[in-house]
Amino acid sequence: MTEALSFGFIQHAIIAGILVSFATGIIGSLVVVNRMVFLAGGMAHASYGGIGLAVFFGLPIFLGASMFAVTAALLIAYLTIDNRNRIDTFIGLIWAVGMAIGVILIDLTPGYNVDLMSYLFGSILAVSIGDLYYMGILLTIIVIVVTFWYRDILAVSYDSQYAKLRGVNVKFFYSLILVLSALTVVIAIKVVGLILVIAMLTIPVYIAEKLSNSLYAMMALSGVIATIFTLSGLLFSYSYDLTSGASIIIVSAVSLGVFLLVSSWRRKL
Repeated sequence: MTEALSFGFIQHAIIAGILVSFATGIIGSLVVVNRMVFLAGGMAHASYGGIGLAVFFGLPIFLGASMFAVTAALLIAYLTIDNRNRIDTFIGLIWAVGMAIGVILIDLTPGYNVDLMSYLFGSILAVSIGDLYYMGILLTIIVIVVTFWYRDILAVSYDSQYAKLRGVNVKFFYSLILVLSALTVVIAIKVVGLILVIAMLTIPVYIAEKLSNSLYAMMALSGVIATIFTLSGLLFSYSYDLTSGASIIIVSAVSLGVFLLVSSWRRKL
């Protein structure tokens, strides 16, 4: 593995893995505490419509997917802000329609044969310098937003009614969380693919939640754990010539299993 570090694409993959891990650790914590896991999965699949849009019009993939995902997030926010008990219906609808639009646009693109597998299961080894800039800027925005509005986001995440009584703009922060989740899902697709992105958003967060006593600590620890899983998955995929995205999730899932077994053993003791 030491000799592999001399290759530019491996260096890019490691940097991308670290950036995306901390982004998913922070946003994944918000997704979990707001009970939006299914919503994150819906936006991940809906963003395929943005991939089709980018391919059809010749736009950068990240740009097309981000635009579509943000639009889907704002639409979900508008439809569910006062009717959250029906959120699963709207997510399912946007999930299906987004993927359908993506498939049709790719079919209509003349002379283009898109590698569907790279979007379904990730292509972290194909990360470019431009992708790294995008990931770095998004992570910076996430850190600034969460740091500046931490108390308001905390209030909205755990008790929106109490937050509303305190004068917090619940609609704004609910929409903001959804938009940041959508953008994070898009960059996570580059690492693990849209099918596996839910696992990256939830497994490190679940472990961090059990080991921390505040949302802030949960976010930071989630980022560290996700980084360990991502780099370990990269090493595993390189050693055995396996798909990187799937390897990252397998490492994460096995680690979660070990964590649960150890936790159960400690409780019995």
